Amino acid sequence: MKRAKAVMVQGTGSGVGKSVLVSALCRIFLQDGFNVAPFKAQNMALNSFVTADGGEIGRAQATQALACGKKPTVHMNPVLIKPSSDRRAQIILRGRPVKNMSVYEYKRFKKTVFGKVKESLDKLSGENDIVVIEGAGSPAEVNLKSHDMVNMKIAALASAPVILVGDIDKGGVFAWLIGTLELLDPGERRMVKGFIINKFRGDKRLLMPGLRFLEDRTGIKVLGVIPYYHDIKLPEEDSLPVESREGAFDARKIKIAVAALPHMSNFDDFDALEQEEDVSLVYTRDCRGLNGADVIILPGTKNTIGDMAWLKKSGLARKLSTVNRQRSAVIVGICGGYQMLGRAIRDTGGVESGNKETEGLGMLPISTAMGEEKVLSQVKGRFLSSGMEITGYEIHHGRTKIGRGASAAVKITEFRNRPSARLDGAGSADGRCWGTYVHGIFDNDAFRRDFLNGIRRRKGWAAAGGRRKHDPDGQIDKLSALVRDNIDMGYLRKIVLKGA
Repeated sequence: MKRAKAVMVQGTGSGVGKSVLVSALCRIFLQDGFNVAPFKAQNMALNSFVTADGGEIGRAQATQALACGKKPTVHMNPVLIKPSSDRRAQIILRGRPVKNMSVYEYKRFKKTVFGKVKESLDKLSGENDIVVIEGAGSPAEVNLKSHDMVNMKIAALASAPVILVGDIDKGGVFAWLIGTLELLDPGERRMVKGFIINKFRGDKRLLMPGLRFLEDRTGIKVLGVIPYYHDIKLPEEDSLPVESREGAFDARKIKIAVAALPHMSNFDDFDALEQEEDVSLVYTRDCRGLNGADVIILPGTKNTIGDMAWLKKSGLARKLSTVNRQRSAVIVGICGGYQMLGRAIRDTGGVESGNKETEGLGMLPISTAMGEEKVLSQVKGRFLSSGMEITGYEIHHGRTKIGRGASAAVKITEFRNRPSARLDGAGSADGRCWGTYVHGIFDNDAFRRDFLNGIRRRKGWAAAGGRRKHDPDGQIDKLSALVRDNIDMGYLRKIVLKGA
C-alpha cells in the first residue's frame, strides 16, 4: 500500500503555535504541488466543527483541511475530547459522541481507541503525498507518556520527522526546548530534526547567539524563527485568551460584548464580527463589561446549566435582565446561549452535567431539554426577519420548544444534505432579543452587514455601504507566505521528502 511522507509538529507546551504552523505547512506543500492532509490523533478543544457527513472534529483541523484545499473529514481528528468540567469530558470518536468520561475512565478507554486512530492515519497516508501531523501539549509530559497516543507514538507510527516548536514570547524558550529534549528517550530525541522558534519580536540579530548555542548544545538545526504577527486572523484551537481580548469599547464603533462563559465553545463564531472596521468587540466576565454595549452575545457552551449558574453568581444574569427590560441593547444567544435566554433548561439524564434543572434568564418563552442524541449537521437557511440567506452548522444535545410570544428566528432549508422546512431559534417581536442553534451565522457576509447596519440605524447612524469579506482562505495564504519567508525551505524538504 502507498504510504505518504509525513512530518510532525510538536511543541514545548500548549499554546505555542502548533496548529497555525501546521496550517501554514499544509498550504506551503499544497502550493508546491503536493496532495496533502492534516492529522491530529487526539484533540482536547471546545472549538469544534461539523463535517459534511455530520461528524464533529476540532476546529483547528477544519482550518488545516482548508489549507490543504480539502473538505474536513473525521479521519483528520479521530478523537476529540470536549471538557464539560475540570474532571469530566465528552469523548468524540470518529465524529460521534461515545459518552462522558472521567480522566481514569478515558485512560482505560484509550486502549480500545488506538486501532481506530491508526486506521484513520493509514487512510490519509494512502490517499496523499504528505500528511502534516500535529501533536498535543508537550511530548515530555512524563506522567502521560505510558499511554501517549498523540505525540511520539504517532511520530513513530508515521515515520515522521519531528519539528519542535517553542514560543519565545512566553520567555525561557531555550530552556523549554532543551528541557523537552532532555526528558525524551534517546530514540525519541533522534526523531527531532528541527526547531522552530515562534512569536519573535525585535531584531533577529540579537537572537543569533542563542540560536548558535541551541544548535551547538543539541546538534539539531533551527529551522526558522517566525515573527510575531498581528494582522493574520485564524480561529483559536483550544482556549480563548480572554485576558488579551478584554478591554474598553471604542465609542466611535458598534460596541459588542461577548459573555466569556467558563465552558464557552465555538468562540470563533464572532471572529468575523471582530474583524469589521466599525465594530469594537470585547469579551467580559463581569457586569462592567456590558456597560454601554449595543449588542450582548451569549455564546455556545459545553455545560449550559453550569454556565447559567455562573451567570447568576457573577451578577451578569441580573445585569442582562436589566438591559433586556430597558431594551438598551440587542441580546443574542448562540446554541447554549440561546438556551439560556429561555425559562428553563433540563438535563435529567446528566448529558452535560450532574445538575438536573435550572431556570434560565426568562427573556424568551422557550424551554430546553437535553437529549442523548447529539444533533450534528451543516445547515442552510434563511433568517426570517430579514430574509437573508445563511449557512452554518449545528452541534447540540438540546431540544428547545417555543411558547407563545415568540417567533422562530431561522427557517432551515437544508439539513443533513437534504431539503428541510425546520424552524430554528426564537426572537422577540421587536427583534431586540433572539437566539439560534446555528453556529457560524455571523460568517455570512451579507447577513452580518445587514445585522450591523440594523444596529447602526438604532444608534441613529447611517448604514455602512460596503462589507468586509470573511476570508479565512486568504488569511492562510498570508500565514503561509510569512512562514515560507522565515524558515529554511530546503532543509524542510530534505527532512520530509528524503528522510534526512
